[in-house]
Amino acid sequence: MTMRYTKYEQARIIGARSLQIAMGAPILVKMTPEDAKRLKYSPIEIAKWEFREEVLPITIKRPLPTKE
Repeated sequence: MTMRYTKYEQARIIGARSLQIAMGAPILVKMTPEDAKRLKYSPIEIAKWEFREEVLPITIKRPLPTKE
């Protein structure tokens, strides 16, 4: 099931994941040398690619309206 994210949620997820990659976290998608060259080893571009592939173990909790 694919979840739709707002642009703010997408930015937060990609930013958090790119920081993890920059700090040495393993990359969750298979990269060929051509992919690495195309992405220029940029943590942000790799995080965007992982986001599009839906392999990130990051979830979003949205507050639901309460009944009063």
